[in-house]
Amino acid sequence: MASPVQISVAQLNRLVGTPGSPILIDVRIDEDFTDDPRILPAAIRHPHQTIDTLIPEYREKSVVVYCQKGLKLSSGAAAILRAGGVNAESLEGGHFAWRDADNDLTNYSKIPWATPQSTSDTNNGHYTASSLWVTRLRPKIDRIACPWLIRRFIDRNARFLYVASADVKPVAEKFNATPFDIEDTFWSHRGDQCTFDTMLHEFGLTSPALKQLATIVRGADTDNHSLAPESSGLLAASLGLSRMYSDDLQQLDAGMLLYDAFYRWARDATTEKHNWPS
Repeated sequence: MASPVQISVAQLNRLVGTPGSPILIDVRIDEDFTDDPRILPAAIRHPHQTIDTLIPEYREKSVVVYCQKGLKLSSGAAAILRAGGVNAESLEGGHFAWRDADNDLTNYSKIPWATPQSTSDTNNGHYTASSLWVTRLRPKIDRIACPWLIRRFIDRNARFLYVASADVKPVAEKFNATPFDIEDTFWSHRGDQCTFDTMLHEFGLTSPALKQLATIVRGADTDNHSLAPESSGLLAASLGLSRMYSDDLQQLDAGMLLYDAFYRWARDATTEKHNWPS
C-alpha cells in the first residue's frame, strides 16, 4: 500500500491522459534511462541533484516524481519539492512498477524537442525544452486530435502553429518546428492510417482506449464512418467547432475538451447505455 507521500501505479494510471494529470518528473540516472529510454506519458526528465530549481515553477501544483524503483531518488526529490511548497508525491515502485503493469510508456527518442532535453542542455539545471509543431490552417479532425494526443501523452508544454498550406514546410525549416498532417512528411497519413495512428505507432502508445479512439478519429478523418459509429458524431462536433471559431488556437482549446470526453468514454464508459425513462 502506498504511503501518504506516495501514489500507486493504479491511482496514477487513472489520472494520466486527463486534464487532472499531475506533472510527471523522471529523475532516473542516465544509466537507468539508457537501459529503458521510455518515459511515462508527458513526463519530463530532470536530474535529481537540481530538483530544487523546479520549485518556483511548480509551487502549489501537483507533481509525481519517479525513479527506477521508487526508492531513494524519487523519495528524496519529492521531499525537497514538498519542502518548497510543491504538492509532490513519489510513484510507488517507480518506473519498473509502471512498466510491469503494462501501462503506456512513450518512446522518448521520437519526441522532436525544439531544444533537446539532455543533462548538458539545461538552464541552471532546469530543462526549458518543449516541442514545436506546425500544420495547416483551419483544422478539422487530425489537426486537433494530434495536438490533444501530444499535450496529454507526449509533451504537456507543446506549442502548435497553424499556417497556410504552402508555408508549413518553410516555417518548419525556419523555426525548427516539426510539420505534421501534411503530405510527404514523417508525421502524416500512411496508407489507410491517419496521422493520429502514426503518432500512436511511433510513440509506442498501445492502450485499448487510445486504440479505440484512433479508430474513431480515422473513421471521421477519412470519411469511413463504418469503422466506428462514433466517427459520425466526432465529425459533426468537429465541423461545428470549426464554424464556431475563426481562431485556430481557440478552436484547439475547445477541441481539447472534446477529445478529453471521447477518451474518457473509450476508457471508462463504452458499456454504459442510456434511455428514457431509465
